[in-house]
Amino acid sequence: MRASICVLGPLLAKRGKAIVSIPGGCAIGDRPVDLHLRGLEKLGAHFRTENGNIVGEVRGRLKGCRMYLGGALGPTVLGTINVMCAAALAEGETILVGAACEPEVSDCANMLNKMGARIQGHGTPEIRIDGVDRLSGTEHRVIPDRIECGTFMIAAAITNGDLELKHCNLDHLIAVTDRLDEVGVRTTRENGTVFVSAARRINPVEMTTQPYPGFPTDLQAQLMALLCLADGISVITERIFPDRFLHVGELNRMGARIRKEGPTAIIQGVRELQGASVMASDLRASAALVLAGLVAKGRTRIDRVYHIDRGYEKIEQKLMAVGAQIERVKENKASVSMTAAVA
Repeated sequence: MRASICVLGPLLAKRGKAIVSIPGGCAIGDRPVDLHLRGLEKLGAHFRTENGNIVGEVRGRLKGCRMYLGGALGPTVLGTINVMCAAALAEGETILVGAACEPEVSDCANMLNKMGARIQGHGTPEIRIDGVDRLSGTEHRVIPDRIECGTFMIAAAITNGDLELKHCNLDHLIAVTDRLDEVGVRTTRENGTVFVSAARRINPVEMTTQPYPGFPTDLQAQLMALLCLADGISVITERIFPDRFLHVGELNRMGARIRKEGPTAIIQGVRELQGASVMASDLRASAALVLAGLVAKGRTRIDRVYHIDRGYEKIEQKLMAVGAQIERVKENKASVSMTAAVA
């Protein structure tokens, strides 16, 4: 799991030593953890690798400092969270410049503050942390998953359907609703419930993935599936993970017309997609293929959907509850597939 790296900072701050497997995650391009290690090293940690593990140690207590956390492709969300957690128990003040602004960073900071941490500026590129000696337990409700919500919004759009989504924070999806509005998807909010409806005609759009509050890279594949059916040519440029286009070939197997040019995909809309046997390469590609399968003519079989469980809880059951014809097929321990057809 990519997220396993997030225990590194808290363990170093609390126990003075951590042994964490070098993380994997989806095959979407190079995802090094150098920014995590560099930030923790500036707090006083020392690292080495042994047998595929990252071994970190601290002599004494971590010490706060001012540091820059940005990288070649922009801020690091998990890196910001990792260093922020460690700095909460460091001695003195830590200032993170170039920090990620994603809602998940702010949510983590809010929880830490409930536990006794002293963190300011979360949600901005500069976070200030005054280290404390100890943290205490607390109760905290995690924010809704904006990527899951965005995926279901696109599901409504691609099937020309209507959905009612509860516990969805549209304030975290401002760039997504902006692009969907151009596509022809209407979203309204009433008393915490979001209503999504789509026009019959899908308009082409241009979109570039960017750090928050820009369009999230984790919804790029899903939007591409939708734009395969647009009335015209759409352009998607991937600025976060330039190699995150493995789903293009699978969508083309279903009748899409997509051409890659470096970090850009050019999508010529078609009248309909055709059911086919396709293979999921990563978490969000899985979701995109499921959405395409819901609207494709005939039956679609998606292999290696174990990826999808890393980001969605029982997605097939939720889609079945709103009328989709979809089922999970377990043929053996090494093969898990989904089949989807037009409802």
